[in-house]
Amino acid sequence: MPETTLCSLEALAAAIPDGALLAIAKDSSGVAMAATRELVRRRVRDLHLLCVPISGIQADILVGAGCVRTLQSSGVSLGEFGAAPRFVAALKDGKLRMIDSTCPAVYAALQAGQKDIPFIPLRGLLGTDLLANRDDWKVIDNPFSPGDPIVVVEAIRPDFALFHASLADRFGNVFVGRERELLIMAHAAHRTLVTVEEITDRNLLEDQTRAGAVIPSPYIERIALAPRGAWPVGLVDHYAQDEAEIARYAAAARTPEGFAGYVEGWLGKHSRAAA
Repeated sequence: MPETTLCSLEALAAAIPDGALLAIAKDSSGVAMAATRELVRRRVRDLHLLCVPISGIQADILVGAGCVRTLQSSGVSLGEFGAAPRFVAALKDGKLRMIDSTCPAVYAALQAGQKDIPFIPLRGLLGTDLLANRDDWKVIDNPFSPGDPIVVVEAIRPDFALFHASLADRFGNVFVGRERELLIMAHAAHRTLVTVEEITDRNLLEDQTRAGAVIPSPYIERIALAPRGAWPVGLVDHYAQDEAEIARYAAAARTPEGFAGYVEGWLGKHSRAAA
């Protein structure tokens, strides 16, 4: 694996090409919204977006901005602020290929990718309507107990995993705390890109209180410093979700014109702050 590179936010986002299979984290795990802004800014296209296992404003903005061709998820929603408006509109207009999944199926497929095995068994899908719409999921006989059906789910190896974390060190190690799914994402993906609140000179793997919750540098390709990089989504133990901003987005994004105006302002705020 290549050595980890500490880079700018723009350089981190530039690593993701058009057409990539991109895995993103759910809101409570660490959403790389600052990096998402850079993807929108440079007009990335035709992404296969894998939500691990659900998403909210991040996926909705990427879909609304025309960045996504295929979306694989067990749900996209703004939670108490309602449906994800641009996601819903894209589905209705036939502009988005949707691959329905479940939370356990997403995690299981990534675990198979993590272990470098072609598939993984999962019993809970039996009897669901999803099997009629997922020809890549197969029902087979348990080889150890003939007549006992079980579903096998194909492994997922994302081209990229993208998430936001609280802390990294200059050696390329990333602290993810109790968000263990970020570890699975990094292990399964070919390349992992992380934005962080802070970069320390101390080697995180030498800290006995943190080391067990650290993704080692061989699994991380690029790290960019992005204070408040999950905003307006929150980051556990750092800042809460900006509910007023999510509500403002939900209202604006009901129409294409409102969404375009919101995104223009969102990109413009960053440009002024960076100037």
